[in-house]
Amino acid sequence: MIAVNLSVKTFKIISTLEAISFLVLLGIAMPLKYIWDLPQMVQIVGMAHGILFILYLIGAYYMFEKLQWSVRTLLIVMGCSVIPFGPFYVEKKYL
Repeated sequence: MIAVNLSVKTFKIISTLEAISFLVLLGIAMPLKYIWDLPQMVQIVGMAHGILFILYLIGAYYMFEKLQWSVRTLLIVMGCSVIPFGPFYVEKKYL
């Protein structure tokens, strides 16, 4: 039980970081690149977001196994990773 609680906490952290990185990428880095011609932020934030996105998907599958989610729940959780604010919804609804 302790391992599951630790896994959920770890997934929540990854989920929050992934959501924040996505919002920073969309709300700050992309405008800097396309409006002010400053692509450096997209390179940095984009790489961090990519790594966090992959960790989120791996964590979602791990939670699927540990919490015995249905395949439908897993697909919803994974789908929320590509929607701004989606991971926050997952934390509130499924964790």
